[in-house]
Amino acid sequence: MLWTIVVILLVLWAVGFLALHVGGGLIHLLLVIAAVVVVYRLVTGQRVV
Repeated sequence: MLWTIVVILLVLWAVGFLALHVGGGLIHLLLVIAAVVVVYRLVTGQRVV
């Protein structure tokens, strides 16, 4: 039973590490896209809401 818990915790840790790593990269990508859109709107004179 102890080995089952250890294996489950290791698998959940690995999945969480990979998911957060990919999710973190996605969040950074979305922030960069948002910053580019804001700069584009400022340069072209469109109002940022």
